[in-house]
Amino acid sequence: MDSALIPEGSKRCSTLTFFFWTLPWLALLAWGGVSALLCLGLGLNQTNMSNIFAFALWIVLDLGIIALGAGAFFTGFLTYIIGRKELKSILNAAVIIGFICYSGAMGMLGIDIGQPARGWFIFWHANIHSMLVEVSFCITCYLCVLTIEYLPIILENRQLDKIRELRLFGHNLHHIMAIFAATGTFLSFFHQGSLGGMFGVLYARPFAAREGFYIWPWTFFLFVLSAIAAGPCFTILCTKLTEKVTKKRLVTQDAIQFLAKISGWLLALYIVLKIADTAGWIYGIIPKAGLSFSDFGIYGVKIIALEIIIFGLIPALILLNVKARQNMPLLIFACIMNCTGILLNRFTFIIDSLAIPVLPFDRLWSYSPTWQEWGVGLAVIGYGILLFSVSYRYLPLFPDEKILNK
Repeated sequence: MDSALIPEGSKRCSTLTFFFWTLPWLALLAWGGVSALLCLGLGLNQTNMSNIFAFALWIVLDLGIIALGAGAFFTGFLTYIIGRKELKSILNAAVIIGFICYSGAMGMLGIDIGQPARGWFIFWHANIHSMLVEVSFCITCYLCVLTIEYLPIILENRQLDKIRELRLFGHNLHHIMAIFAATGTFLSFFHQGSLGGMFGVLYARPFAAREGFYIWPWTFFLFVLSAIAAGPCFTILCTKLTEKVTKKRLVTQDAIQFLAKISGWLLALYIVLKIADTAGWIYGIIPKAGLSFSDFGIYGVKIIALEIIIFGLIPALILLNVKARQNMPLLIFACIMNCTGILLNRFTFIIDSLAIPVLPFDRLWSYSPTWQEWGVGLAVIGYGILLFSVSYRYLPLFPDEKILNK
């Protein structure tokens, strides 16, 4: 029965091997399930969040995976709107990775709000002055778009394809996918930006506050740019990891090289603007707050040097160099560095901006997540690997798989 569901002409591991592969990821899900039940049943006292740290590990992971999931809308934009047909080799994988990232983020937010039964208040009693309301609307709508984009991939399953009505429905969805790609690009641009803009207007937190253009602080644009610079790299990493595990070629080199080159240019532009933004912050906002750059200690020079030089400039140079980019170990290294840089950026804005003292009698705070927080966060990883594995096993996830493995 299992073999009848596998894409025609494709080879997959045995059912027993696949079962053992799923066990560690199911264990992460079980850990996350216990953690979630404790948080929902006993409250957020199961975490170390407080009046100081209203944002914690969940929000770091939430903003991180939302940024890494940007490869979905950006790849769709390049494929359907710009017309880069070579990316169809990797588009399905990008859509599923985006769906995993956004659905996982929504799941974490459902636990983070403490009372998920009242989650609908966000939409019915919307605070129109809150950036987070816009983020909530855009993320919810974009998850719906990703679901619609994922649906025709599911309908290509061998058994479902035999049902005429489903086959025609999936075929018609393919014809209008450009509309959803454009809609997803619009929604993602605004929620990625608003997540950054929210920190830019925290004027009581000099580490995060920024000036900007009209009503948008510079962090609005930097969050968008950093997300579309890192998202394609995360898609490449997931694809190459799948190739390593399955010992098959799944995606054409043209698609990988084009995504890597685009990511390199975007990352280079981001680093240039990030340097300009940092200089303006150091010589403009900090003095106005009655502080100096040295007051931030390790959260100043070292963190910024790590983000801009180590996890920014170095991977950008590798991705922009053709020979370096064609060296697969170097390409993987650059993609890992790029994705690490985006996570460090989100960590800095979420945790560091709250930890640094802003009053003379205040002190430097530290944050240590509880095992429940780790459980919920790691459950998203387990969920993502499971869903991607099942999708690869039973759906024609990579259209060029048969040709590349003849």
